Amino acid sequence: MKSRFAILLLALSLPTLAKEAPALPPELSAYQLAPAPEPTGLLLQKGDRVAICGDSITEQKRYSVILETYLTACLPELEITCRQYGWSGEQAGGFLKRMESDVLRFKPTFATTCYGMNDFRYVPYNEPVAAEYRKNQTAMVQSFKQAGTRVLLGSSGIIDTVPNWVKTASGTKEELNLALSRFRNIGIEVAAAEKVAFADLYRPMLLADFQAEKLHGPAFMLAGKDGVHPGWAGQLIMAYSFLTGMGLDGDLGTITFDAATGKATATAGHEVISAADGKLTIRSTKLPFSAGPGDVKSDDSMRAGLALVPFDDRLNRLVLKIAAPAATAYDVTWGESTRTYQATALQAGVNLAKDFETHPLLPAFTKVWDAVLAKQSYETRQIRTLVHGPEGAADLEATFALTEKVRAKLAKAVADAKQPAEHVITIKAK
Repeated sequence: MKSRFAILLLALSLPTLAKEAPALPPELSAYQLAPAPEPTGLLLQKGDRVAICGDSITEQKRYSVILETYLTACLPELEITCRQYGWSGEQAGGFLKRMESDVLRFKPTFATTCYGMNDFRYVPYNEPVAAEYRKNQTAMVQSFKQAGTRVLLGSSGIIDTVPNWVKTASGTKEELNLALSRFRNIGIEVAAAEKVAFADLYRPMLLADFQAEKLHGPAFMLAGKDGVHPGWAGQLIMAYSFLTGMGLDGDLGTITFDAATGKATATAGHEVISAADGKLTIRSTKLPFSAGPGDVKSDDSMRAGLALVPFDDRLNRLVLKIAAPAATAYDVTWGESTRTYQATALQAGVNLAKDFETHPLLPAFTKVWDAVLAKQSYETRQIRTLVHGPEGAADLEATFALTEKVRAKLAKAVADAKQPAEHVITIKAK
């Protein structure tokens, strides 16, 4: 295994830089996590066709739906399209056998991968098993690169209990998580050697799980009640890791109200339709990520995930500012909710997307979400049930041709759901 220093030298040749993360809490000192590279700029390009690849955790259509909905609703100017390729029980070696027919035929320009959970076989670290993982991960990345596809190589996450449904599982929870941590480090080495980007899912999930257990007790299981398949909290953190790994800056726009003149301006993605007596009517084409209400104490709530990582601060900033305030505090009403802010906070800028769980842009965001979920659900049926079923065995190309007609309608529904939305922000001096 390469040393941490060697990993760093290799990573310096990438469009990402490895840097030492803050030390883990003493309780997690057994985990030796190599520095993970971070992007130095946006890795996505306008018009990218993104392939979201992985095992049953991907097939859950949770983090993958968050990814696609975010890219569609929050960054419409990039005109990105996605396909989801999750396959239950799959290892990287299994994906290699089907990637040419299932994935590369559609000429993806960018791919995210999430393998390792099944690859480590739910046993304490085993060098021959790890060597097989390294070989398959390397071959997968090389196949993508040969096809002209840029890669964001994702690590696996963590487990929350030894899965009793895996008959061959052995060892303790800590032993298995330590094995997964070493598989994560292998992923960093492969990414560095192949000069591709890396998304670290493992460290954020390890820390969030540690924090959540302290806050909510052992019943809160970030990796899922079965120990492996995360609920919405864990899936939100997975999506957060992939999105930050793409180099997104999270700036979704700024709306500025001049209290002295009563006028308002907005950055690209938002248009001020009118401004009178502190009532701003805005048309927005960039929507904030909108999880809606939820229980921050539930491992099956996106709100819980949002409370455990800085998703809103890093990726979801729709900012309201006030210039030349005449009062010391203001009430801001957005939809049916009102919050009071000090003028100094409004001068610096407040994040509406973070502060308002429900707001007038939530219905528009939900339309995109629903359309993405419908499309991804069919993509699972298309590949797993039809292409790899009797229909595909009888005539593979005809099956692809017929199923693509169905998928095309669902993809159009995603594009059609991406519509500007008008909303009102009311600002009143206290």
